Amino acid sequence: MKTLLIDDERLARNELRRLLAVHPEIEIVGEAADAEAARAAIVRLRPELVFLDVQMPGEDGFALLESLE
Repeated sequence: MKTLLIDDERLARNELRRLLAVHPEIEIVGEAADAEAARAAIVRLRPELVFLDVQMPGEDGFALLESLE
């Protein structure tokens, strides 16, 4: 399952990678540290699953979700 990690904290993204490593069916195809990069990655990578931080500086995760088609 193609997965994208979106979190403004690098350590949180690293921890998610570590936790997901035991699940071979999950392929992490990319990461993003803010909503703008996340939006571009979603369009480009077309993930099936997104781990999304809801509290990020600037545009939060909920606003990002609302902006997607």
